[in-house]
Amino acid sequence: MIFGNPQIILKTTNLELRAPHYSDFDQWHNVRKNSKAFLELWEPKRGNEFFKRNAFNSRVTWAKKSSKAGHAYQFFIFDKFQTLLGSITIENIRKGPSNAGTLGYWLGKEHTGKGFMREAVLTIIDFSFNRLNLSRLEAATLPENRSSRGLLERVGFKYEGVGQSYLQINGRWRNHVLYGLLRNDRRGRVEES
Repeated sequence: MIFGNPQIILKTTNLELRAPHYSDFDQWHNVRKNSKAFLELWEPKRGNEFFKRNAFNSRVTWAKKSSKAGHAYQFFIFDKFQTLLGSITIENIRKGPSNAGTLGYWLGKEHTGKGFMREAVLTIIDFSFNRLNLSRLEAATLPENRSSRGLLERVGFKYEGVGQSYLQINGRWRNHVLYGLLRNDRRGRVEES
């Protein structure tokens, strides 16, 4: 069982996905600073505190505690040269009847359009379904975020509708397009107790 192991490292041809470390602050800060204008179009409004070391350390602590409890897994995405590219998270993990989790991700502007996020998402799908044994992943994106919508659709997520005023993005409540992905062997099947 994966729960309780915050030191998971997932390796692909071009990437390494691992939990954030306190020592990642400088790289994280540089990627976020260089991509601030790009990312604020798609994310909640970030105050100055968000970019400070103390806030970063708190998020690293949250990531460790959440993965140990099996509630969420945050992975920083590194290329083969150990350059931080972005982050991908499975959170709001619900075991039991729903057996699902929510996918979220971001990538620094200079790293977009190179296939990195597609590789990371496919890796997290495999991790979620085959190691966490989830039955469903959910994701939401702004209707105008064509890159994110296209990525989700290319890796198999299906459009499920629109969430009205779903999240605050850049200071405004915004509708989001909702997507879901089911584990192949669980579609329509109910396990007997």
